[in-house]
Amino acid sequence: MRSDPATDVRRDDLGDLSKVPPVTAAFWVVKILATTLGETGGDALSMTLNLGYAVSTLIFLAFFGVAVAGQVGARRYHPALYWAVVVATTTVGTTTSDYFDRTLGLGYVASSIVLFCAVLAVLLAWRQSTGRIAVDHVTTRKDETFYWLTILLSNTLGTALGDFVATSTGLGFERGALVFGALIGLVALARSFKRLLKLPASVLFWAAYVLTRPLGATLGDTLTKPTDAGGLALGRISSSLVMAAAMIAVIASTSLRKQPETAKAAG
Repeated sequence: MRSDPATDVRRDDLGDLSKVPPVTAAFWVVKILATTLGETGGDALSMTLNLGYAVSTLIFLAFFGVAVAGQVGARRYHPALYWAVVVATTTVGTTTSDYFDRTLGLGYVASSIVLFCAVLAVLLAWRQSTGRIAVDHVTTRKDETFYWLTILLSNTLGTALGDFVATSTGLGFERGALVFGALIGLVALARSFKRLLKLPASVLFWAAYVLTRPLGATLGDTLTKPTDAGGLALGRISSSLVMAAAMIAVIASTSLRKQPETAKAAG
């Protein structure tokens, strides 16, 4: 007789209980808010509080470690735990990317290429290891490990991409945000025709996931950078608090609180 996964969960298998929210429009709204918060929050620690990129990265890595330990240890999807880990990956991504690009002098292009290859390598290893790439129904420890590793790398990649488009190309933060918004729109359009285009849902999901990070990065910089640099010169700490409040409001009032009713996977 099959045990109830809600009450009897083995250490290496989470049964049919998904640990992630369904991928809905509200999911993407909260994701963009989280990536914007990651940019303003990361910059607040490294620049406003003047802790530097290395120290800030270590602090955010500690936050990520605590958050992901709570998420992995949970038996089911908990919005607060899940989105805390996402925010942790975006703040780590912000300071880590800035450390690579500015402190180590790797540059936006080189770091973007390295991180893009790392994301592809993890996704390939995930597919080879499990036979699929989970999107909105993560039920095993192995899937969850690959899931969060991919998110951590993709959010770091997204930071480098956002900085490259906004600064190296001369587009600026506002136009950079428009570019990434347009690219996300193309991914959404491709999803509508995924059967015709024969594109796996997981590919479209991770493409959108990567692109929402530079969108949030450019939006965050638009809010906080000085006016002579193309920003609105709003405070990093106050902007971070507003983003956090908006995230909480959306999560509390949408279906993100609900567990998916059916098992879903894509690959």
